[in-house]
Amino acid sequence: MAVSRLFRSFSGLHKANARIQAYPFGYKHSRALSSDSFNNGDDTVLPVLIVGAGPVGLVLSILLTKLGVKCSVVEKSKTFSNHPQAHFINNRSMEQVFRKLDGLAEEIQRSQPPVDLWRKFIYCTSLYGSILGSVDHMQPQDFEQVVSPVSVAHFSQYKLISLLLKQLENLSFKFCTSDGLEGLNHGTFQEKQLLMGHECVSIKASDDFVSVTASFLKDGKRMERNIRCNILVGTDGAGSTVRKLAGVDMRGEKDLQKLVSVHFLSKGLGKYLLCERPGMLFFIFNTEAIGVLVAHDLEQGEFVLQIPFYPPQQNLEDFSRQICEQIIFKLVGRELGDINVIDIKPWVMHAEVAEKFLSCGNRIILAGDAAHRFPPAGGFGMNTGIQDSHNLAWKIASVVEGTAPTSILNSYETERRPIAVFNTELSIENFKAAMAVPAALGLDPTVANSVHRVINEGVGSILPSELQRAILDGIFTIGRAQLSESFLNENNPLGSSRLAKLRRIFEEGKSLQLQFPAEDLGFRYLEGALIPDSDGGMSAPEGPTGRRRDYVPSVVPGARLPHMNVRILSDTSSEVTISTLDLISGDKVEFLLIISPTEPSYHLAHAAFKVAEEFKVSARVCVLWPAGSVKGVEIKSKASLAPWENYIDLVEVKKSPNSSSWWDICQMNDKGAILVRPDEHVAWRVKSGVVRDPITEMRRVFSATLGIKQHTKDQETDT
Repeated sequence: MAVSRLFRSFSGLHKANARIQAYPFGYKHSRALSSDSFNNGDDTVLPVLIVGAGPVGLVLSILLTKLGVKCSVVEKSKTFSNHPQAHFINNRSMEQVFRKLDGLAEEIQRSQPPVDLWRKFIYCTSLYGSILGSVDHMQPQDFEQVVSPVSVAHFSQYKLISLLLKQLENLSFKFCTSDGLEGLNHGTFQEKQLLMGHECVSIKASDDFVSVTASFLKDGKRMERNIRCNILVGTDGAGSTVRKLAGVDMRGEKDLQKLVSVHFLSKGLGKYLLCERPGMLFFIFNTEAIGVLVAHDLEQGEFVLQIPFYPPQQNLEDFSRQICEQIIFKLVGRELGDINVIDIKPWVMHAEVAEKFLSCGNRIILAGDAAHRFPPAGGFGMNTGIQDSHNLAWKIASVVEGTAPTSILNSYETERRPIAVFNTELSIENFKAAMAVPAALGLDPTVANSVHRVINEGVGSILPSELQRAILDGIFTIGRAQLSESFLNENNPLGSSRLAKLRRIFEEGKSLQLQFPAEDLGFRYLEGALIPDSDGGMSAPEGPTGRRRDYVPSVVPGARLPHMNVRILSDTSSEVTISTLDLISGDKVEFLLIISPTEPSYHLAHAAFKVAEEFKVSARVCVLWPAGSVKGVEIKSKASLAPWENYIDLVEVKKSPNSSSWWDICQMNDKGAILVRPDEHVAWRVKSGVVRDPITEMRRVFSATLGIKQHTKDQETDT
């Protein structure tokens, strides 16, 4: 909440100077696409329609609305599910998105379980039985806020959706069912609406708009509603209808694993684990059953059990509530008197990325699970989707505002698809690490899957279904027999060897990992809406290993702006300390130029202000002063940057005298400068001052970042 108040408190300070009206140097930039031309003057066309009201779609609708873009959301379900699903929110999502949404990050942190209750993964023979090993996924630096102003969170998806819906309600969104909504086919379009029970059934794209047909039930009758929009964004999950209707294929590995997800409550089990062995994930291996228990909230006793599923020999009827209760009791190690099975869902694990994220002249866009689906190993699914929305929002807003051509949307696919491919590979590596534990115990999942394929596709397929099932059950029973305590102990040579191998896996960090700081905070775009370094410093990132690697701050173009605590220097708020990440507003499309208080840098800032005005975009300048230098600051910056007022003076806040300075963190000197995009990624940097004319350089930078062809501006300048 403090961050959002800070933005509001400085809104007056950062307004562009109203006296600056003339276009300098006789140059007048022709706006690439005005809002009127975008809508073709037709107010029955909605600028953006989002299909799918999961976390990705809801985040995108909030970001677009805060940026002034009119949008609505359609969702085929009539109600939101309380099945917990995703539950890990990484650093990037917390700091880039949720900290900017009116205190949402703080609310998540207040509402989540205490970190000591979920920081570990525990491997055991049953929840009341022997512990085979445990892994603590939180390290001291995760709490020190050195590389990020906020920590990761353990917060169930349905709870997150509830908070996002409150955000939309605060933005005046109306939640409508098929029975309570009229008029979208007649008159003006309806913005700020979430239409529940509306399933997208057809899409027809033209040069002017996309026509979407949504099917819904009203008074027991199937009806259809037509909605016209300029941009359609499919955030409708792994089985995306939008993706299928657009004819976009997925590439990668299908059917890595089939599972059944059992959502249940037991306060008694939660209380026991709370006191005896708190953790987030429990990997349970015994002679009667195998499963992974996700502790969504130990204090409330809310769990989800993941059970391997092998159809067609097994079917969903084999997982009735009564049978699931018995499986849970086997994994727990005793019966639970207060168990309440809420929901049972089958699902399939894939590792695929859409062949393209854009289609139909950039009017149809895919994001989230509609564009990529990963194994749930490391929590990359929901987080990658949320970051898709963050990358996309400012670009759509720029198109709608008319400050960028529709071609800027190409950079969304250029930037995000490689990240999705990388995160898919990383999730696969992490999934393989998860499989290393049962393999060490003599239960290699690849062998089980191979046997299952032979039964389904090989000679076993000609056998009667009952015999197929008996063979499968027999093989699994023999495999689980290796987990008996009489076999798996230090006195048994083979059992002792397997336990030693298991310990090495845990000690060497080769088991399933939760955090990936280098990939979470350190991912960067190699090309897109940015200016690559001329020194060739944009090499491809190191391939995924499935092991935790530390984040190293960088301001290479395409990288996330590093976090550092800074103090605002002004008469009214001289004691306010913020993060450098807080300098980018979530309420408007604005570029940030970070400079040091030197005369050449002030000249560069003048050029940035002038060129930003030519391009009709907002720009803010941050003058970053070394720690300890506070006298005369405001007078110098005010005089040096006049007549512009959209700047802020800041001074470094060091944790200790030996802490690195800002420019040392950036591996630059104080003659350099950094231009940051509205999504907190570096668009351009100069390490030691601009050699060419600053105006010319800034035109080149803004042209490339906004996707405007340079030769067009040169011709306009000549005229």
